[in-house]
Amino acid sequence: MSRLLAEIVPVTPFQQNCCLLIDEATRAGVVVDPGGDVDRILAAIDRMGADIGAIWLTHGHIDHAGGAMDLKDALGVEIVGPNRADASLLGRLEDQARMFGLPGAVRNCVPDRWLDEGEIVSVAGHDFAVLHTPGHSPGHVVFYQKEAAFLHAGDVLFAGSIGRTDLPGGDHAALLNSIRTKLLPLGDEVGFICGHGPGSRLGVERRTNPFLV
Repeated sequence: MSRLLAEIVPVTPFQQNCCLLIDEATRAGVVVDPGGDVDRILAAIDRMGADIGAIWLTHGHIDHAGGAMDLKDALGVEIVGPNRADASLLGRLEDQARMFGLPGAVRNCVPDRWLDEGEIVSVAGHDFAVLHTPGHSPGHVVFYQKEAAFLHAGDVLFAGSIGRTDLPGGDHAALLNSIRTKLLPLGDEVGFICGHGPGSRLGVERRTNPFLV
């Protein structure tokens, strides 16, 4: 099986890491968390020569899902995820936009498929296990590719930090439980991309992250 490439496209004033996951040989791919700046995402898709088959969402906050419906219309693909517990957040994206002074910039989102713990999503034969990781939001999910020791962690875990829990639906205890029971057991060698900023490895965070030590 060929390698899976990951291309980060920082979008919106939130500098959210929209991610293209693309099979190196076939160029089949998915877009994870298109928070906005859809023209920039489409330009990256063209530059990479990618054939996008789906949009995957980790959770329902505006900076991760704000561009999902426009990108769906542009590409003609399905929106997959997050867990149904984030349905109310996705149904209030326009309210979130007004709160941040961005009226008219986003559309409420209705995924074509919700995701549950233990499901598998795939791109060009690369299977990702879906883990439900509430805390940052009730329906947050992450995507884990075992063979590549790779994790897309969304806004659950960051290099040196963890996801915010002061937003609607946030739960600090639940977030720490998600990290300790779902992410860290995957193994110290697992590298991850997160929703903002640089990625890291789970072992580094287990040993040095001030929220986990």
